[in-house]
Amino acid sequence: MQNVIFIILFLLIIVLVVGVGAYNSLIGLKNKVKEAFSDMDVQMKRRYDLIPNLVNTVKGAAKFESETLENVIKARQQAISLAPSDGVVTPEMLAAEKNLAGSLRQMFAVAEAYPELKSNANFLALQQELSITEDKILSSRRFYNGVVSQYNASQDQFPTLLFKGLAGAKQEPFFELENPTEERKVVNVQF
Repeated sequence: MQNVIFIILFLLIIVLVVGVGAYNSLIGLKNKVKEAFSDMDVQMKRRYDLIPNLVNTVKGAAKFESETLENVIKARQQAISLAPSDGVVTPEMLAAEKNLAGSLRQMFAVAEAYPELKSNANFLALQQELSITEDKILSSRRFYNGVVSQYNASQDQFPTLLFKGLAGAKQEPFFELENPTEERKVVNVQF
């Protein structure tokens, strides 16, 4: 009888240790996802801050196509309005960020047709700064997606899947191409 109680106690201790380890693992990964998003959010904020200066430079340097500028401004406002304050990524926020990146690409492609704009020092400096920021955002998104992949996979692995409800774990979305076929097309810029 004493051996049975000892074995039951031993098994309960093992289950408790495994449970605490699984719970702590999920909480640690959840915090890494938030940290990765925060790093990406800082770079996106930097991009939001650069865009008005870029738009004003473009407006002042040439009679630029107003529809293109309006698209950039609207995309920026939409992305800012959907930016999460709690670090929770939503599909709407992902779509707004992709729309903003596409609008910026379109503006730079159209800007190639304006020689006075291409020679404007402010425009060139802002374009370079925005390009650097976009590279940082891309790097942050890769890191974010890697952490999200690890977090999502751990929720489906034994024994953590037994404790994901207790840890409040849920699958997090990836930053992915919305329309892969369209977004992978080569942009054709003609001079």
